[in-house]
This record gives sequence, structure tokens and C-alpha cells, in this order.
Amino acid sequence: MLNDIKYELQYILSGKSEVKYGSIIQTVTGYLGRSKETGGLASKGKSFKSQEEIKLVDWINRNNFWYDAIDFSLFVSEGAEQKVYLKDENFVLKLNDSIYYESWLDYFYNLLLNNYFFPDTAYELIGFHMNSNILYAVVKQRFVKVDQLTDLAEVKIFLGNNGFENTRNNDYYNPDLGIILEDLHDENVLTQKGILYFIDTVFYLKSDVFWK
Repeated sequence: MLNDIKYELQYILSGKSEVKYGSIIQTVTGYLGRSKETGGLASKGKSFKSQEEIKLVDWINRNNFWYDAIDFSLFVSEGAEQKVYLKDENFVLKLNDSIYYESWLDYFYNLLLNNYFFPDTAYELIGFHMNSNILYAVVKQRFVKVDQLTDLAEVKIFLGNNGFENTRNNDYYNPDLGIILEDLHDENVLTQKGILYFIDTVFYLKSDVFWK
């Protein structure tokens, strides 16, 4: 069963299987992955991400995938990695510069993993935005209206039932899948009508386990 899940996730991240809102994300990851394999990108190192970003911007330009229809007056919040704006009463826009990740490819893997595990709050990649020479991915996500505080003990139980062990504070790890899930405090997991909604996930892969 666990191997079936791992293989399914491997297929999703490789673009060979579908996931909610996955098509365009998989197109971008496929492009970046091919660039790396053909020598267009060096191995991970000091300049890797800057080289990767040049390739990504080239893809954005060729596919006219810039997004500028952001109403900056509808600001909601800002964290280390992203800025959040209301799109309408049902959705928010999140601008993420992938600062938490060694590569843009890792960030896109995070989106795909989120959309697999938490389809109710799936990310839809709708474009990219450049501001002050910083590249942001623009994703659309359901706006969750909170009606009660999140009990982190319930988050721990829920994740434990799905194979994720609490490693420290609000961080988790699934040893069978080789997937790390971090920063699940009560502002990143919201509660509405007794249901947990994971709105800000930070997934990482332990490649030696996940791709095995």
C-alpha cells in the first residue's frame, strides 16, 4: 500500500500521472528537469538557483505566462516566503519567491505534493510576477474562513494516522515515503466547521528515500 502511494507520487512529480491543478506545474517541472538533465543547468551549488531562474524566466517569456492582475490594495498578510492578497470572496493569491527551497524545482514539487495530500486547498499556478528583480510564482488558493482555533494536537493525530511522525515542534516526517512536512502551526492549518485545512505547507523530499 505504501509503495503504491510512493509510486503514485513519483509518477505525479515526474509528470506521468494527474493531480488536481497539476498540468501547468508539471509542464514547468518537466522543462526545468530536462534542462538539468541535458546540461542546461549545473548540479546544485552556489549558482544553481540563479541559473535555474534564468531558464525559468525564458520559459515564462516564451509562453507569455506573466501575471500582473494583482490588486495590491487587497493585502492580507506577508511571511518570509510569500505575500498574500485577496482575489475575491472565495480565493486568495499567493506570491512566493521559493526562498525556502534550494531550487524552483523543489518548490514546484511542494505544490504537487500539497495538491495530492490536501486537494481541498490545492494550489493553482496561474502565472509569475516580477517585482524589484525578485521572481514570484503566483498561485491561487481557496480562501478558508476560520470559525474556530486550530487544535495542534488534532493536527498531530491526523498526520500520525497518515504516516507522518512528529519530529519537533510543528514539523513532521514520513519515513516510508521520504517526505518532510514542516511549519504546521495554527496559522498554516486552519479549522472550519471542525475540518482541518492545510493552507501553507512546506514539503521537502529526502531524495535517497523518496526516489528509491
